[in-house]
Amino acid sequence: MREMSLLFPGGLSKALTLSYDDGVEQDARLIGIMNKYGLKGTFNLSGGLFAPEGTVYPEGQIHRRMTKSAAYDLYANSGHEVALHAYTHPDLTLLSPGTAAYQIVKDRETLEEMFGRIVRGMAYPYGTNSADTADLLRHCGVAYCRTVEATCRFDIPTDWLRMPSTCHHNHPRLMELAKEFLAEPNRHWSRPKLFYLWGHSYEFEADNNWHVIEDFAALVGGKADTWYATNIEICDYVNAWRRMITSADGNRVYNPGCCTLWLWADGKTYKVDAGETILLD
Repeated sequence: MREMSLLFPGGLSKALTLSYDDGVEQDARLIGIMNKYGLKGTFNLSGGLFAPEGTVYPEGQIHRRMTKSAAYDLYANSGHEVALHAYTHPDLTLLSPGTAAYQIVKDRETLEEMFGRIVRGMAYPYGTNSADTADLLRHCGVAYCRTVEATCRFDIPTDWLRMPSTCHHNHPRLMELAKEFLAEPNRHWSRPKLFYLWGHSYEFEADNNWHVIEDFAALVGGKADTWYATNIEICDYVNAWRRMITSADGNRVYNPGCCTLWLWADGKTYKVDAGETILLD
């Protein structure tokens, strides 16, 4: 049987994504930094907690949720993903199944109507989760949900509905991990790697350390061997790859999906278009 491994679009073995919560005003500055260095990510919003239009925050307030119109203006055409954070940001594990389902579906309905797109990603409010909440998300049409667990690794998720991250941006090993990620060569025989960073952009203002994300983005951005993608893009691609079908002897691969997939097998890179069956050399 052939040894085979996932490659990201373009035949790359690395991917990097960001995930930021709460829909706060500081996201505008963060998106500016991400766009400057070519990073992609996901912003998790609670559709029931937008600030009233015309809100003026008192001087010194750090956590400043955007109004609905400001959020639309910022995210709608940003190139980044909008995802769920539950309608009013409750701890879902403390709610009845019906109430938790309402929080998820109401947030989906609100954000889908607002942005005119299907919203399938999510981050758990407070990071709290359980097997029951994960199962509930699945029934509500959620494709993935991020926890606050930090692995300090670059593993591809196996449980998308209780998905850990590599680390939070305030992790003391952030730059060490970034350099470790970059130092890994794009060797196709190695396991594919995903750097997943999360946080809240208001924390940069609270801690007066915007240089942390600026330095990180400058270090990891613009690399030819890395796919910069949103959370849902990575989730959908990996799931499509895992649905590929191989012959019993491993010599043929069929892609039943609708996107082009890439794989490594026996020292070679292969591209498999949607609906195509290829013979491996």
